Amino acid sequence: TSMKTSVKSFNELSVSELYEILYLRNLVFVIEQNCVYLDTDKTDHLAHHVSIYDGITLAAYARIFPENIKYPTASIGRVIVHPDYRGTSLGHDLMHAATQAIATLYHTSAITISAQAHLQRFYSKHGFVTVSSEYLEDDIPHVEMKKA
Repeated sequence: TSMKTSVKSFNELSVSELYEILYLRNLVFVIEQNCVYLDTDKTDHLAHHVSIYDGITLAAYARIFPENIKYPTASIGRVIVHPDYRGTSLGHDLMHAATQAIATLYHTSAITISAQAHLQRFYSKHGFVTVSSEYLEDDIPHVEMKKA
């Protein structure tokens, strides 16, 4: 199957695309990780939404922000691979698409992320370096990571 990547601003998303994004984010970040938090954090309208589709299935997703919204640099968040697609290279494809979109749309390669601590090795493969000690975000250990 051929995967299709799309990068859209909030207002470019269709209602059904937005619904699928929020469904996937809630499935993983709220239900699977058993974490009660407000996923719809009133910043989605400031982001671009990077989606990888397998046919009509949203297989992977992240949102990206320009400088000075989440961090002084551009940032990537809500990085997610659908449970049915884990163990493939899709997470790496997603990070590549997100960093490319930041370069194209925001004209920068400096990116900050708040990474779940156990995923540091995954992000380091994309040039991210840990710049903080561990901290709890919604009861899950995270670290801040930066890519110069």
